[in-house]
Amino acid sequence: MKLVFTLLLITCATVLLAQSIADFENFELTEESFLNGSDGTGGFSSGNVFLPNTYTAEYDSWSGWAISNTTDVSTPGYFNQYSAIKGAGVEGSANYAVSYVIGESILKLENEAVGQPVLGVYITNSTYAYLSMLEGDAFAKRFGGVTGDDPDFFRLTIRKYLNGEISFDSLDFYLADFRFEENMNDYIINDWTYVDLSSLGEADSLSFVLSSSDVGLFGMNTPAYFCVDNVITSGEVISSIASEDLEPLDVYPNPASEFVNVYNPYNREARCIIYDTGGKVWYRGNMPRGIQTIDIQMLAGGLYVVQIASGNRQATRLLIKE
Repeated sequence: MKLVFTLLLITCATVLLAQSIADFENFELTEESFLNGSDGTGGFSSGNVFLPNTYTAEYDSWSGWAISNTTDVSTPGYFNQYSAIKGAGVEGSANYAVSYVIGESILKLENEAVGQPVLGVYITNSTYAYLSMLEGDAFAKRFGGVTGDDPDFFRLTIRKYLNGEISFDSLDFYLADFRFEENMNDYIINDWTYVDLSSLGEADSLSFVLSSSDVGLFGMNTPAYFCVDNVITSGEVISSIASEDLEPLDVYPNPASEFVNVYNPYNREARCIIYDTGGKVWYRGNMPRGIQTIDIQMLAGGLYVVQIASGNRQATRLLIKE
């Protein structure tokens, strides 16, 4: 579990919260293996996250969540149901979580994260679903059809539960989308993609539901699998700053991979610092008022804090380096 810090704007104050990342590296797996609930534990805990699992020994079947480090990205079909299409976790880490969705899959928050927003999560396709959509199989069609013009989609809908009630608000993430007028814009996700969940607000659990354009007599034909890693959750309050004492700060794009634009909101030169969650400073420089582009290619993938300070005023934002 990794610990980080970020700022959330709520009502009249900006609150500095401790954060944790559920990266599933706390599970010790042998190479090319998985945990599918056969040990009867009923789920998997990492960071402030619990992933429920249902396992039926009679049929050696499972649903909900599994933990995996398998790397096979080329074998199609059900017998490769535990692999992410990236062949590894985020930033090449060993472990990640795989979900087989029957109805909905639930992600439960634990400890100090209960009742706080989930900030974000990395999501990608399973190899099983990806190759099924790319090539078709005995049960599911090739996305786009013969001509490539079929408006197919594979959608993940995320909602939050709070105090037993599910929200009306939802967030849709398309694991594949072939609905564009120009076929060249069609895509099937094959990399880890960060999804910002902060807009869902306070939660005690999240609901994940899959839907597809490819539906038959018995429901969805597309394999109902997807993968997640690095679930970023909120924790205890560290400190708070009144909103009237905080200047606006824009950091974009965010996540970023090569360059990031930082806006200095002050009417004079300010100091800009970028440091990692361990407190190590990676960038330090002065910048005039306005926007400055900073090269971040030297940074490893992960979470960083961008701070602008001028006199006794400062503004801080979290930066995700892909």
